Amino acid sequence: MSTEIMVVDPLERLDLLKSLASEVRVRILDLLHRKGPKNVNQVAEELGLPQSTISANIQVLVDVGLIETKSQKARKGSQKVCYSTFSELVVVFKDRTPAQDLGVIEVAMPLGLYTRCEVSAPCGLCSKDGVIGLLDVPDTFLDPDRMRAGLLWFTRGFVEYQFPNNATLANAKVGGLELAMELSSEVPGTSKDWPSDITVAINGHEIDTWTAPADYGDKRGKHTPGWWKLAGSQYGDLAHWRVTSNGTYRNKDKVSKCSLADLELERHRSIRIRIGVKEDARHPGGINIFGSGFGNYSNDIVLRLLKA
Repeated sequence: MSTEIMVVDPLERLDLLKSLASEVRVRILDLLHRKGPKNVNQVAEELGLPQSTISANIQVLVDVGLIETKSQKARKGSQKVCYSTFSELVVVFKDRTPAQDLGVIEVAMPLGLYTRCEVSAPCGLCSKDGVIGLLDVPDTFLDPDRMRAGLLWFTRGFVEYQFPNNATLANAKVGGLELAMELSSEVPGTSKDWPSDITVAINGHEIDTWTAPADYGDKRGKHTPGWWKLAGSQYGDLAHWRVTSNGTYRNKDKVSKCSLADLELERHRSIRIRIGVKEDARHPGGINIFGSGFGNYSNDIVLRLLKA
């Protein structure tokens, strides 16, 4: 299952919100979402509106990134076909505090606030109060209640998070990037010997593939709620990466040549973090990600930008 989710801070994307203040443009998005790609004439015919009106409104949606157009061959020349770029739009007011101390800019991302996902069963989501949606049904990862997730798991695929690049707000030069989260492999039940290759990428660059050693179930996680059965995944290892000017380190070991320059942070308003298990992984043992209310740390996914 694959989906595209856009997370919007209304104070950063007023242009996008203004583009939705039109019944015509909302109807265009709804049509493309329900019936798939169409050219301008087809959209005009479906909505019963002049082609010129549709064309002008589609351009507004293209300008803010809600629609993409691609040229395709037609009987006479070529035609522009319109695609809806996102299946879901989430409006979130982000933390405006750019720094927690003079040298660090930190953002903690709730586990369920991923902006893209493509997962395969067995899979599922839990909040501290109970299971979210249906177990082993990938479409559950689209459930709005996912925002409350404190534990998620899947066998193959990925979840991707879009962090704000708060260094741009603070007008600060970045000297390092740190990423921390609690992870384990995933097996039906648990296993102390179940390796899984978990790959982490930032802005499209793979920084590391870490082999999680186990799916831990020997004791209850310090923060895992009592209703969660003891036979289920209880906690993980706290994985920590640091990207510097000369490469990427996991704990104290250098694991790749991917550097800050490769991430091109100064060119992006956001920082995309992808976590998953690849189809060709040597140890395709699934993944558990533990967030608030679960595991031994009860932490969200933490991104720190270290000022130069």
